Amino acid sequence: MRVFWFLLLTMTVVVAAVTLAVVGGGGSAVLQDVEPERLTDPLPANRPVGRADVEAMRLPMAVRGYRMADVDEALGRLGAELAERDAHIAELESALAGAQATAVNGPDLFKRPGEPSAAEEPPRGGEGER
Repeated sequence: MRVFWFLLLTMTVVVAAVTLAVVGGGGSAVLQDVEPERLTDPLPANRPVGRADVEAMRLPMAVRGYRMADVDEALGRLGAELAERDAHIAELESALAGAQATAVNGPDLFKRPGEPSAAEEPPRGGEGER
């Protein structure tokens, strides 16, 4: 019977101590409010994103992984950069194709003045000459 009263008294003291610690912990909060972690090194806004920028980027951790807003922002910026680069590459490729077509169909740079060009010369051999 003594063990029962000892355990009951001990359990009462522990419950009272925990209750006083939680409820009457004083004027300050137990945990301080902390500013949420933000993306510290965002992608540069004043120049195109490079490989080193992507490799150096570290997204802040959240309770269950990464903060969706930071990930969406980074992926949106990278997608816009890639679309802009693809458009620029397509523009340069079409300009190159146009320049190559002009060079192939353009004036004959190797003809002498007064000579007919290769397109104007009659065909040699075959049915044209008999």
